[in-house]
Amino acid sequence: MELSSIMASQLLDLQQTVQLSVMQSALNMHTTAAVEMLRELPQQQTATHPIKGTAIDVSV
Repeated sequence: MELSSIMASQLLDLQQTVQLSVMQSALNMHTTAAVEMLRELPQQQTATHPIKGTAIDVSV
């Protein structure tokens, strides 16, 4: 094998490795940003139940 073809193959491998590393870093940053946004959301109040806690007359 020629030296230039070996170097070209290694360069392609290096480019792929760098691209994967950059994509992983971007994914981690987006995940962190999404988690922070979710933490900053105001806590929702629980809705009151329509009949729970009210008196129901079942006598005839």
